[in-house]
Amino acid sequence: MATLRRLREVPRHLLVCEKSNFGHDKSRHRHLVETHYYNYRVSFLIPECGILSKELKDLVMEFGPYYCVKDLPLYELITHEFINTFVKKGSCYALTYNTNIDEDNTVALLPNGKLILSLDKDTYEETGLQGRPSQYSGRKTMRFIVSIDLMDLSSNLDSKKYKRVSWAFREKKPLKFDFLLAWHQTGAEGSMMMSYFSGYGIQEHQPKIALSTTPDLRCPVLRSGLLGGEPEAACSTRELFDWLGAVFSHAGLNNEPYNFVSTYCCPQPSAVAAQASLCTITGFILPERICVLLERLCRYFDEPKLAPWVTLSVQGFADSPVSWRESEHGFQKGGEHLYNFVIFNNQDYWLQMAVGANDDCPP
Repeated sequence: MATLRRLREVPRHLLVCEKSNFGHDKSRHRHLVETHYYNYRVSFLIPECGILSKELKDLVMEFGPYYCVKDLPLYELITHEFINTFVKKGSCYALTYNTNIDEDNTVALLPNGKLILSLDKDTYEETGLQGRPSQYSGRKTMRFIVSIDLMDLSSNLDSKKYKRVSWAFREKKPLKFDFLLAWHQTGAEGSMMMSYFSGYGIQEHQPKIALSTTPDLRCPVLRSGLLGGEPEAACSTRELFDWLGAVFSHAGLNNEPYNFVSTYCCPQPSAVAAQASLCTITGFILPERICVLLERLCRYFDEPKLAPWVTLSVQGFADSPVSWRESEHGFQKGGEHLYNFVIFNNQDYWLQMAVGANDDCPP
């Protein structure tokens, strides 16, 4: 009965909202984007827009490439050559693919050079490396987190620390994973990663892009200064968050009596947009590219527009070992970690950050 009761419980979800202006010196918008490392879906919605501008379309097409490498030995990420070629000369991202954070061993390489391993108890003990218990293990610790600073590790290849880590990955407990990889360096050729891992069957991928236009979309009325909303004047940030989820899911928003799938309707007050453009980008998407898109959307209102606001939503990989920065991420019942910007025509913005049960409070 206790197990059945736990299954029926609604898992904890945390939504943090804040308001600022892109022109403020202490605005955190760029930092929040840059430290949310592993993003698989980016969506932006522009009311009163039928066709995206050429500049926005061109920008979206430049989000790739990223790479997938099958059965890559983990020790390849700690070699002196790899660290010097990619880690020290740009922002290198790597994330295990087709692994479940609550069941399997998972690995992430952060752009600051930290290698984060989320290991089950048996694998952790077999490697012999030092780590800490996962904060989401429960009463009996069954998962451990190991953090390896590759910058520090490569500074002295003759050190006992480097030899121990290398021995653990090469001989004591060789680990192989399918990895998603991406590298960002201004002016560098993307083909460098293809040639470096050519011996492992590397494949190049481009993000998938979906464009759609919705006619007569009923949108919530928002006022930048009213984060909590006001009855009969403006909707709240929470109401907008729920509405966006329905729009991105292509759910019906009119609460028709014959619709047995969705009874949701747009919060009030609302206004009908003659048309709205939605663009969704799916893949292994780097924070640097999201920063450029955010800056471009901020300039959307440089010329007068009918739309009072636009939104930019970013969802992280559910099975990433981290959410923001090096904060441990778990799955439990959802694995969500995401954020959303509401960009107003006066350069004010709302920032919404949401995580599930096995996450710390967003930064």
